[in-house]
Order: sequence, then structure tokens, then C-alpha cells
Amino acid sequence: MKSRIFYTKPSITELEVRYATDAAANGWGDRCYEYINRFEDLFKQYLNVRYAISTSSCTGALHMGMAALDIGPGDEVIMADTNWIASVSPVVHLGATPIFVDILADSWCLDPECVEQAITSATKAIVAVHLYGNLCDMDRLLAIGEKYGIPVIEDAAEGIGSKYHGKPAGSMGKFGAFSFHGTKTLTTGEGGMFVTNDKDLFERVLTLSNHGRASDQKKQFWPDVIGFKYKMSNIQAAIGCAQIERIDDLVSEKRRIFCKYKELLSDLPIDMNPELLDTVNGYWMPSIVVQSGIKFDRDALLESFRADNIDGRVFFWPLSMLPMFNNKPTNFISYSLFSRALNLPSYHDISGDDIERVVKHIRSSLEI
Repeated sequence: MKSRIFYTKPSITELEVRYATDAAANGWGDRCYEYINRFEDLFKQYLNVRYAISTSSCTGALHMGMAALDIGPGDEVIMADTNWIASVSPVVHLGATPIFVDILADSWCLDPECVEQAITSATKAIVAVHLYGNLCDMDRLLAIGEKYGIPVIEDAAEGIGSKYHGKPAGSMGKFGAFSFHGTKTLTTGEGGMFVTNDKDLFERVLTLSNHGRASDQKKQFWPDVIGFKYKMSNIQAAIGCAQIERIDDLVSEKRRIFCKYKELLSDLPIDMNPELLDTVNGYWMPSIVVQSGIKFDRDALLESFRADNIDGRVFFWPLSMLPMFNNKPTNFISYSLFSRALNLPSYHDISGDDIERVVKHIRSSLEI
């Protein structure tokens, strides 16, 4: 059996081990928030934002941010149909209604024209997901939000390292949310981050994040509202500190891997993650979309991967296709793209030989 090619795994060095060991041995009592505070400060500096709150997941960050915006029953939240369930689950948990619209064919992200067409008097927010490291058209989305008085939320779970007109993904909307799941470019195992430049929103989320206890409340164990428990541990934050100190190298490796795939696949009838004008793509997950009209069997390619001990990942299904929602095949691009698309293995130390091994299967699947 050939060595396994994982679709992703974290880059952990002696630095992460040293920080985590220190947090496990000494990060208690007066030091119980030391690495958490440090991680939040480092993340704010990296993103150039004013406020950050570490969380147990990106989903938790989205949930608290949406709750702080008073999103609830009777409200509608617009988002792209091609997304992971984590982007929509907080909307449903809050009792609001998700409105799924189509994506752009080049970026695979939210189509601003479809967004504007979907706005009603009930629209409470727009969720812009930077899919696989690709960037939403933030200028147009923010202009639409300003025109109608609707906040734009950035789900940057997959967007770390990506920049739009010089601004980091997650730093432009009303608030941003990040994921540090073990599959992500920067990981804490599980974890996330809420970021914003809005002081009032930050204070509301800070209160919600601590079981509803306000930071200026003098009474011990006195919650002012019903809150949440989406905290990150000090040990997780210690790993995060090491990762954010290495973030430029981590993103550079992702970009190296993508460029190698791009070079080897450039003659094939496929599209890959774009890097549009005046943007930088962090390339969290290099992906291929076989052009329409080309004979291609995604499941057969995945089976050939498995036979050669290679991990593969399907493209996200349209959310409206899932059993808890109503089908919306009028989202033509979302419904036509997933069966022609695949995410490729891209962990940080994948070798050039292993990338070539993956590419060989792609070529065979296209009979080229």
C-alpha cells in the first residue's frame, strides 16, 4: 500500500508543543486567560481590527454575532447556496429564515446581483462566505448593505491569508468569523474568532460570550442576559499563538501547493480557485471545477483516489438541496457546479511527488 495522501492536516512544530505544554503546566489561576488574551491581541494585529473574541468555533462566533444583531423570528438572512451547513445553522437556531441565492461562476462566492434581487423588508443581514479562500465581491456587497441599511457579515472560516484590495478577509464587514478547526490553515484543533471594529457590537458579544455577564457588572456570578458558552480554552489559545506567529509561512505554503497544482493542471479543461484583480487568495483548499460539456465522473475519480490511498473531498452541496430546506434549482450555478468539482489534498508538507500522484488520477479521469 502506498503512503496515504491526506486531504489536509495541521502544521505543528516544536513552538506549538512548547506553548501548549506551558499552558497545560502553568496556565491556571491568575494565568488562566494569559494565552487567550495574547492570541486575541496577535489576531487583532494580523487582521488590523479593533476587537477580537476567541471562541470554540466559527459557528459559535457567527451565532453570537447574529444574536447581538437581534436576528430572530420573522427576519431573513441572505447567503450563497453553495456553503457548508455551519454558515446557516446559527440563522436557523435564532429562528430566522435563510434565503439562498446563487453564486458567481468564477469565484464560487455570493452573487451580488442575486443578493440585491432577494432583499425584502424582512432582510436583516447578508452573509458573505469566502469559500475555500476565494473572496466575495466585498465592494459591491458593502455598497448594497449600505444602500438598504443591512449589515454584511463575513464568514471567513476558510479565508485567513486572503486579502481584498489590501484588506484581510474578515475585516471589512459588520463582523467577521474565523475557524481554527484542524483542517484549517491556522488551527487550534477546534476553535474560532469573532472580530469587529464596532465597539458596541463587541461589548454585546463579549457579554453574550460569558453567559450573559457584562464586563462592568460588579456582582459576582450575576448574568444580565441569557448568554452562550462558546469559549476557547487557554491550551487551545496557546497553540493558536504559535500558529499566528507562523501565519505568513503557513499561508505561503498553501500558495506554493496551489501554484504547483495550477502548473501541472494548466492544460486541462478545468477551472481552479481564482485570484482576481487586486486580491490575494490564501488558497485554503485548492479545488478543481471541470468545465461544462466535458465528460467527467466525480465519484469515479474519488474511487480511484481511494484505491491509491489518496483522500479527496467533494465540493459543498447546495444547502437548499439538503432535506431540511426546500430545493431551489433556479440557483443554476450552485446546482450545476458541485457534481463537476472536487477539493484536492493540500496539507502543508505535501511533497511534489505526491501532488503529481494526485494529478495523474485527475488526468486519467478526464481521459487526457
